[in-house]
Amino acid sequence: MTGALEDRVLAAVRAALPDAALPAPLHAPEFRGRDRDYVLDCIDTGWVSSVGSYVDRIERDLAAFTGIGHAVAVSNGTAALEVCFRLAGVEAGDEVLVPTLTFIATANAVTYRGAIPHFVDSEETTLGVDPIRLEAYLERIARLEDGVCRNCATGRPIRALVVMHVFGHPCDVEALAALAARWKLVLVEDAAEALGSRWRGRHMGGFGRLSALSFNGNKIVTTGGGGAVLTDDPALAKRAKHLTTTAKVPHRWAFDHDETGWNYRMPNLNAALGCAQLERLPDMLARKAVVAERYVRAFAGVEGVRMMTPREGASVNHWLNGLILDRPDRAARDRLLETLNDAGYQARPLWTLMHRLPMYADCPRDDLAVAGGLEDRVINLPSSAALAD
Repeated sequence: MTGALEDRVLAAVRAALPDAALPAPLHAPEFRGRDRDYVLDCIDTGWVSSVGSYVDRIERDLAAFTGIGHAVAVSNGTAALEVCFRLAGVEAGDEVLVPTLTFIATANAVTYRGAIPHFVDSEETTLGVDPIRLEAYLERIARLEDGVCRNCATGRPIRALVVMHVFGHPCDVEALAALAARWKLVLVEDAAEALGSRWRGRHMGGFGRLSALSFNGNKIVTTGGGGAVLTDDPALAKRAKHLTTTAKVPHRWAFDHDETGWNYRMPNLNAALGCAQLERLPDMLARKAVVAERYVRAFAGVEGVRMMTPREGASVNHWLNGLILDRPDRAARDRLLETLNDAGYQARPLWTLMHRLPMYADCPRDDLAVAGGLEDRVINLPSSAALAD
């Protein structure tokens, strides 16, 4: 396919989505099943707040679907991450290794603990944390001291490593889990975008000690606002539920609390919506795979770009479809974004890298050259499941 890059890309998107109603949003929620029935049931019975049968049910359904032992439903994905870091033992003054290529919630949740994000680089296949580069970096800047990983320059403990599965593509999580074990780091998975994604049959979020999901309105399964903490450790799950219900000591009428907790529980109304959405998750995943394959076919002959595709062994939810330029070119990327959005196809770039944001500019970091190049190469295309219909 010849012509200007933006014309070739627009033609390919139109070929992949010939019947799309315009404007085509990046990712729209779907309400097709029993969503309305379950929400109305909450209203009719009066169980609309943070106690109710749907809260218990969504936790059971998430554990069953993911194969992870326990799920604790919370108010949003950022809250889920904050809970994960507290349960991981992250304290004020600690450092946490964070990918610079992530959504800001990952870094913000670290700072909510009074800890310091320590930014690390990504690799090109999955856009996730690069275990080889990270190992070499730790060998240069860190040491193990009495079972604690410590930053030689700052003297601070490096307490945890958080990895993020970008657009639902599993990062090299097995290698990263092994690295975390060697360096005595708690592995936390930011699986906010990865519901339905698996690595060698194992659901994302099942490799770290703790993980976080998000059910924001732009996710495959939405509860309006909501998230969940996942863990195979029953003691951590019990503590997560206690902390997120204001650390209230169970009693029929007394209001006693035994530590500082959060009011982070998911309301029953939101959980009801999520239960209905989870019933249709396999169907949504199947239709999103159809959309992804249409993009792959449409872009097969387009020079200068490629679609992000799963690596062998990965089953991807295709939350967002990533188009990657062959080389970093901020001007070309922005022309593509302008052309697609002007034509009615909502497209967006990667998030601004965390170390470029003013509040994180002085945080410790590795050389972030790969993530810097990806920032100028990657855009997302419309990815709603309904585009397959």
